[in-house]
Amino acid sequence: MCRLLGYLGVPIQLDRLLYKPKHSLIVQSYQPQEMHVALLNADGFGVGWYHPQREENPYTYKNILPIWNDINLPQLSRYVESNNILSYVRSATPGLAVDLGNCQPFVRDRLMFVHNGYIEHFRHKLRRTIHDLLSPKAEIWIKGNTDSEYLCALILTYLEANSNTTIEEAMAKAVNQVGELCKKQNLKFIAATIVDTGNRLIACRYSTFEDVPTLYWLRDDPNYPDAVILASEPLFKGNWKPCLEHHILIVEENLEVNISPF
Repeated sequence: MCRLLGYLGVPIQLDRLLYKPKHSLIVQSYQPQEMHVALLNADGFGVGWYHPQREENPYTYKNILPIWNDINLPQLSRYVESNNILSYVRSATPGLAVDLGNCQPFVRDRLMFVHNGYIEHFRHKLRRTIHDLLSPKAEIWIKGNTDSEYLCALILTYLEANSNTTIEEAMAKAVNQVGELCKKQNLKFIAATIVDTGNRLIACRYSTFEDVPTLYWLRDDPNYPDAVILASEPLFKGNWKPCLEHHILIVEENLEVNISPF
């Protein structure tokens, strides 16, 4: 399990999200309040952002250290400003390596992906099945061995299959597909997933059983006006709303929030 964070709005320094809130992502790494299957998020972290003026592929900074032990991130996060940020802290699924190849956000061209959750017995029971569903381009894209990256590769596969397919449609299809595969073998699958396009955020919450991972959203907070924030746990007191279970939440470029079932 991990803790996720997404931001879309007026440009801000990274440290205003990563460090300054009372229950920031840093605090959530060592003192999460809504995690049910782990105590800490000490198996690395990643942060990705887009250039606020130029249409370029996103930049990322990753480390396998706990986020609180990285001496470079405080200075980097004071320097970098962006209008579109995606980050996470990791609690690795047992059996999956703690290395940079498994650190999120995963990036494909303009897209960034983060996933909080797991596929039960992924390596032994479903990795090969999901691998065989992937397009050659999506399979080559995979650099690590996590269930998270395979889920993201399946989203890419469905996105590439038809030029008219939207990211939200590909996400819904991939999550439902993995869910059905898990149900057939009575395996647990949970997913809180965010895909960032550079000007939109697309997120969902899903589970094959009762424990659905948390994800909240907030718009136009007085301290963060003209912005939408997504977070596994509220960063501070405010009008946070839970993303609905088995729904897709889309933050449009104009910050309009649309929610629909899948």
